[in-house]
Amino acid sequence: MPNPNLFFSTPIWTEKIKNYKDSNEQIYDYIKNLQKKDSQGIVKSNVKGWHSKNFDLKEKEPQNFIKIISRQIESVITDMDWDIKNQKTKITNMWAIINKGGAANARHHHGNSSLSAAYYVRAPKNSGDIVFYDPRPAPVYSHPVSNKPNYLNAMQHSISPLEGLLVMFPGYLDHSVNENLSNEERIVISFNISLLNHY
Repeated sequence: MPNPNLFFSTPIWTEKIKNYKDSNEQIYDYIKNLQKKDSQGIVKSNVKGWHSKNFDLKEKEPQNFIKIISRQIESVITDMDWDIKNQKTKITNMWAIINKGGAANARHHHGNSSLSAAYYVRAPKNSGDIVFYDPRPAPVYSHPVSNKPNYLNAMQHSISPLEGLLVMFPGYLDHSVNENLSNEERIVISFNISLLNHY
């Protein structure tokens, strides 16, 4: 029986952060404070939801959050075997999105970034899966009909949010967020990472 060699696979890393509850409460207060100061927010991919301006990464709460997820970021960079002697890893921007009932995020990507990520501060049931789309143009235009989707034939995959879950993926990968069908807020922190050449 032939073995499938998964060349050009698209990695998506997930890990639930240990002991996330205390840090979630701290960053939750920080995000709700930002929303209180700027109730309009900005419009990017958000549909009916609130999108913060970029965090000030020098502030205490984002700094604490970055410490909590730094091991996971390092692990992904190790998996990719990226050269960190000649490149600097930098979180270029970070923001929050609050999706109340009925809110969603349109399909988009973060193409100027090496990695993008989503971390769930609040994730009630049925609050909207994150959906990833096949980045390869050829199978999108022409593919046989499948009996049921699997990891080889599917054009999209989704991940259900969980509090404390960190999801990391290539910045070029198109993604969207399904409508929040709950009556509670779905709160996510998103951020981008770039590897920059040392000059």
